[in-house]
Amino acid sequence: MPLVRIDIGPGHAPGFGRAVGEIVYRAMLSEISVPADDKFQIISQHQADEINIPTSYLGIDYSDRIVFIQITLNQGRTTELKKKFYQRIADDLAAELGMRKQDVFISLIEVNKENWSFGNGEMQYGPT
Repeated sequence: MPLVRIDIGPGHAPGFGRAVGEIVYRAMLSEISVPADDKFQIISQHQADEINIPTSYLGIDYSDRIVFIQITLNQGRTTELKKKFYQRIADDLAAELGMRKQDVFISLIEVNKENWSFGNGEMQYGPT
């Protein structure tokens, strides 16, 4: 059920966005119990002037290598699960792609189950 949007700036190697997506997908499977094959991702690469961020916020210094990960998913996961999920993504991106953990920006958007249609104009998860 999650819809993942990954936004990256210029200068990343070909396939970088897809590699980020695979890492996010693995973390979703292991940390927040997303079903197998539930992988819907939109990956966009932007020019430098299409990303406008501060140099730092909340004591975190950002670089031009920042990656934005926005995930729309069903509501109901605990704060502890979300913390583990965030940490897993940052750790794996650092270990596997050499990213700075400071440059991993994650936003969750939680919705009710009836807010999804996976095709056929039907509500697969909501009340009938």
